Amino acid sequence: MSRIPWSRIGLVLSGVIIAASVAVLWRRLNHLDMHRVGAALGAMPPHRIIAAAAAILASYVTLTFYDWFALRTVGARHVPYRIAALASFTSYAIGHNLGAMVFTGGAVRYRIYSAWNLGLVDVAKLCFVTGLTFWLGNLTVLGLGMVYEPAAATAVDHLPVAVNRALGAAALAMLLGYLFFVQRRPRSFGADNWQVTLPDGRLTLVQILIGITDLGLCALAMSMLIPPEPAIGFVALAVIFVFATLFGFASHAPGSLGVFDAAMLVGLGQFDREELVAGLLLFRLIYFVIPFVLAVVIVGSRELLMMASVASEHRSRGPDEASEARARQLPP
Repeated sequence: MSRIPWSRIGLVLSGVIIAASVAVLWRRLNHLDMHRVGAALGAMPPHRIIAAAAAILASYVTLTFYDWFALRTVGARHVPYRIAALASFTSYAIGHNLGAMVFTGGAVRYRIYSAWNLGLVDVAKLCFVTGLTFWLGNLTVLGLGMVYEPAAATAVDHLPVAVNRALGAAALAMLLGYLFFVQRRPRSFGADNWQVTLPDGRLTLVQILIGITDLGLCALAMSMLIPPEPAIGFVALAVIFVFATLFGFASHAPGSLGVFDAAMLVGLGQFDREELVAGLLLFRLIYFVIPFVLAVVIVGSRELLMMASVASEHRSRGPDEASEARARQLPP
């Protein structure tokens, strides 16, 4: 396993996904009527936009429990919920938009959690647990959805319905196997200081619930923004949404730009193209752009307040005393 060039494989995979997405967008959006897109945006009922925004807000609230759960798992119980919420919201909002979520989101988390005596290893463990919650939720939604509504997966991956149903059943079998694995006795991942004790079966169910709730709320928001006709079942939409999300995650493209949209255009090809593009633009604005701007403002304001605090301390104590205090004191 150590001789496999995983970084190169991941880079090639990202390149393939992005290239395929560009090709799909070129084919699907060729001769797009922007006047009709603008008209569809203007005709969108305000109550549907508000409902979608409320669902996305609830989704971001759910995201705070990714960090809250992970902090308890790695033993950092002294960190209050408000700090977990701050780190979770800003890291996800910035990481989603800059791409390479593990590094960008991890850097934001480290900047915030280091003020609470969490080191690089602690933050790495926390990111592992939050990632595990994300994948458990996705595996559950995809497994259940592909067994119940395999045609929705076929719309994206173009595999036969029977194959997608079998893949869904295999995903659920893997999930049950993992639950059995962690339930029998305490299990650990990693070695030495990097070791993380995995949540037991009961807590794993909590992880799955957090992940399902997050994805379900996002899919609900999308259902409010796509055209009402032709009708599509919520499970089918959730499967397509999760596929699009995973493609975007695997591409590491900033904001999953182009990749997420291409997958949604393929999976929802039965809808009017201009109306669907209008819904995707609104979703991108509410889910990606607005939270990103808020997160940057919050992080920037926090940094300015910290700098002002240090400057004030410098003036009150004098240069030597302030430098000595700064070396001893963690940022607020």
